[in-house]
Amino acid sequence: MALPADVTTGTWTLDNSHSEIGFTVRHAGISKVRGQFTEAAATLDLAEDVAASRISATIKTASFDSGDANRDGHVKGGDFFDVEKFPEISFVSNGLVAKGNSYELTGDLTIKGVTRPVTLETEFNGVAVDPFGNTRAGVSAETTISRKDFGLTWNAVLETGGVLVSDKVAINLELAFIAPAA
Repeated sequence: MALPADVTTGTWTLDNSHSEIGFTVRHAGISKVRGQFTEAAATLDLAEDVAASRISATIKTASFDSGDANRDGHVKGGDFFDVEKFPEISFVSNGLVAKGNSYELTGDLTIKGVTRPVTLETEFNGVAVDPFGNTRAGVSAETTISRKDFGLTWNAVLETGGVLVSDKVAINLELAFIAPAA
C-alpha cells in the first residue's frame, strides 16, 4: 500500500483538541451510556509503505467523562479503572491491512495492567491544510471489547434479571493528526 501523494511520511502527532476517544456501554440492559476520555497523546509513524506504519497512544484514565460526576467517580475508583494505580490506558499497533476502502489496524491494548490484542476497523478520512498552515489527517476507528478481559469485572444484578453494566464496550475514535514540520 503506497501513501497518497499529498501525505508526508514521518511522525504525526495527535491533535487532542480535535479528536474524540469515545465509548458506549449498555446500562441496565435498556439504554446506552456514552462518554469519552478527554486527555490522550498519540503518535502516528507514517511510512512510505502504509502497512509498515505504526501508532502508539496513551490515554489518561482520570480523564474519563460520562457526563455524570457520581458515575465518573465510581468508574475512576477501584471497582473499575483504579486511576491512582493505573493512570493510563495504552495502545501500540503491530499491523495494518487494507480492506477495500478501509483498514484493519491490529495492536495491543493495555487497560488496568492487562494487555490483549484488538482489531480496529479503521477509515482514513483524508488530508487538509488548516488556515494556520498545519497539514492534518483524519482517521475514524472502532472496535468492541469485553471489559472482563481487562479485569473490569464489577457489576450489580438487577431485580428483573440481567446486570447493571454490559460486558461489551464499543470504542469509537475520531482522530486528527498533525503532520511533522517540513
